[in-house]
Amino acid sequence: MSTTSTTSAAAAQGHRRHMIAVVVLVPVLVALALWAFAWPAARTAPRDLPLGVAGPSTAVTQVEQQLSAHEGAFDIHRYADEAAARDAIEDRTVYGAVVVTAQGPKLLTASAASPFVAQLLQQAVTTQAAQSGAQVTTVDVVPAAANDPRGAAFGASVLPLALAGVAAGAVVTLLGLRGVRAVGTLLGSAALVGVVAATIAHSWLGVLTGDWWTEAAALGLTTLAVSGAVAGLASLLGTAGIGLGGLTVVLIGNPFSGASSAPQLLPEPVGAIGQWLPPGAGASLLRSVSFFDGAGALGPALTLAWWAALGLGAVLLGSALKRRTEERNAGPVTATTEREPALVN
Repeated sequence: MSTTSTTSAAAAQGHRRHMIAVVVLVPVLVALALWAFAWPAARTAPRDLPLGVAGPSTAVTQVEQQLSAHEGAFDIHRYADEAAARDAIEDRTVYGAVVVTAQGPKLLTASAASPFVAQLLQQAVTTQAAQSGAQVTTVDVVPAAANDPRGAAFGASVLPLALAGVAAGAVVTLLGLRGVRAVGTLLGSAALVGVVAATIAHSWLGVLTGDWWTEAAALGLTTLAVSGAVAGLASLLGTAGIGLGGLTVVLIGNPFSGASSAPQLLPEPVGAIGQWLPPGAGASLLRSVSFFDGAGALGPALTLAWWAALGLGAVLLGSALKRRTEERNAGPVTATTEREPALVN
């Protein structure tokens, strides 16, 4: 067999392997995407959802027993009066509270924390009270933005930030930027994304209502956590790190974030996992700074900061390792001198 025939056969075999890999990989990715996006959405239900009750002790005990009928649905917190319950909602300790009054039960909600949860609580408490013929008064303690009462625009903001972070990390890697230059580029791009996103979401669409610069910082930090993670993985693992980081953030972090509902409505342990990933932590941080004056912002801010620090640290480490490898492969440079031929007398 000639060399040309052998080469052609090897090339054909390589093409067949690539075709098989694509045929197998595409269904696997589709199955993963359907599992990550559709499964949590199909299993949405309250799971230890923090809910407060307030009022006279005897009446509160009765309400607790009624709510306990929904086994595993609510994590009940008892408060002395309505004022204390309102403070707990504003501090993001609970999503709502049932206050027992002489005029009947009053439901306190916070649609800014989750319009979906506010509606769910209203349905559950109203149905429960209807069995005894009572009328429920509902008060939205911390309302969502008037331009986004259902939270649709807020929930849709998570994916663009994730994509922006993945794109920034990928571009920095593919352009061959290393070390301090790569870190500076990631920091600059994240800051610019934060400013642009705040301009669109706050100034133009009006779906965010907090301090503009604080919101821009939260949006930028979320982007930096993603871009740093992607660039850091790529710096240590090569271009495969871009795919690994992108899949983790987009296919896992985005649907597990609970941005359009709440982490406590997702199947366990999906909600908890989502809050440890940048999209979930970013959504929680943005809610806190936009609607709750920063209450509950420390945890998600630290999570994002850790992602950003570890990612940027990996970028610097990978750059140092590559530089050392290149120097080792280059070897010592030896000086050579040419001898002139001896003169013959």
